[in-house]
Amino acid sequence: MSGTVFFSGWRAVKDRIKTLSEDQQPTTGRVYTMFHGTQLKNAETIIRNGFVPSKDGLLGPGIYVSRNIDKAKCYPPNTDKKDKAVFKLKVRVGKVKKIDCDHHPMQKSWHQQGYDSAWIPPHSKISSIKSGREEDCVWDPARITLIDVACCVDDTKRKKLRRLISSQGTGNASDCDLCHQDESGEPHDIQTCWDCGDRICPFQDKHVCR
Repeated sequence: MSGTVFFSGWRAVKDRIKTLSEDQQPTTGRVYTMFHGTQLKNAETIIRNGFVPSKDGLLGPGIYVSRNIDKAKCYPPNTDKKDKAVFKLKVRVGKVKKIDCDHHPMQKSWHQQGYDSAWIPPHSKISSIKSGREEDCVWDPARITLIDVACCVDDTKRKKLRRLISSQGTGNASDCDLCHQDESGEPHDIQTCWDCGDRICPFQDKHVCR
């Protein structure tokens, strides 16, 4: 038909969902950005070998992280800030248990009850948390991907650690190679364009046939 324009492809309009606020409970099965503070001397070992769960703590054994970077900056306690590093992480929280008071019946037994992570909300009734900031504990280190060094006073050491992260391939290991978004929670449904035959991801900003 004269004047008809044929085309194939799309442009996606993203739903700009706000980042999960500190007081919102992590949703089971989702992936969140969190932070972990450590001694600078241990940073390279963590990057190379992964996290080693604490044997005990407020929430029992596990890796302690927080969505609040200021919380992570306080760890380890009694350590000068020049001797600290704060890692930026992607955390697959799995099944989450909320712990919000002293002597909670599942405070240290949440994993035995089938949970993958425990979450203390900000301004909880747990008396030992004086800062009022939220805290999380993840049982399995495999749920945590180290993606960046968020804080390090020594810029030279920070750059060195970032290069090491890049060399380990952890910075973007779980990103889709088409849309470049995280797919560690669930693989994206890659399809073939019915017109040009290219591989396409439904989360791409756009696809235009060649």
